[in-house]
Amino acid sequence: MGENSDEHIIEAIGRSRIIIRDGKVVEVGEAIIADCPLAKRFAYPIPAITKDAIKANIEHRIKAFGMCTANREVLDSREFVGFGASELLSFGLKIGIIDAVVLACDCAGTVVVTKPEMVQGIGGRMSGLVRTSPHPSVIDRIEQDRGIVLDKKHAMIDQIAGVALAVSEGYRMIAVTVATPDVADAIRKIHPDTLIFAVHVTGLSAEDAKLLVDASDLVTACASGTIREIAGSKALLQAGISVPVFAMSRRGKMLIIEKIRQSDDQVLVKPTRLPALGEKQPDPLV
Repeated sequence: MGENSDEHIIEAIGRSRIIIRDGKVVEVGEAIIADCPLAKRFAYPIPAITKDAIKANIEHRIKAFGMCTANREVLDSREFVGFGASELLSFGLKIGIIDAVVLACDCAGTVVVTKPEMVQGIGGRMSGLVRTSPHPSVIDRIEQDRGIVLDKKHAMIDQIAGVALAVSEGYRMIAVTVATPDVADAIRKIHPDTLIFAVHVTGLSAEDAKLLVDASDLVTACASGTIREIAGSKALLQAGISVPVFAMSRRGKMLIIEKIRQSDDQVLVKPTRLPALGEKQPDPLV
């Protein structure tokens, strides 16, 4: 990728690899799943996972909030999923049990965020970010609301360096989203008190799933069969049924329970063996 190119690569909607260049969707790869109950509830729903449907959804995101463009909005207070990563982490910031969140943001790379609305604005609308290009206007918006960008020149994605940056800035109750077991394990060893939230796990091998689960406090299941089996059998708590989130530690469990406690939503609490899965699961689980 050249110094002046504007290219963004994401993995979204069944782990389809999508390339966005100069604000246009130029390539959509094959998804590895055919159906997802969560995708049916997107702001721009995807009833059937096809290349055309994926392209239309991404184009809607570009138009609606400027994803992967200089117009990228970074603040939002709407909840998209009750127990999604951004919803739980922004809640943790709001009530003070987290003081900084390390995220990956299109147009900025790894960022350290302290404002709940920015966690939701970035993470609630972002799929798996593989690579991105910097946009100064987006970086300025993040910095204006007390966010810190790790690499303003190249928009590098490096969650290990992001946690180190948060520590260097004086934050101590840090949460981070990670997608691979090596990154999670490195952060756990270097900064053991970090709250690690594993995301974008569709397609993980059993070995990688075990390593990631062992290093994480919270794990979203996505369309992963291995995560459902491995995390589900060890989890202290499961939130949701179709695309569950598993709490692997007491801290992760506490965050979910506190969010439930402060909500007015109706909730069923039932001791049971996990995972507890309903009929509507992503298809196939991979």
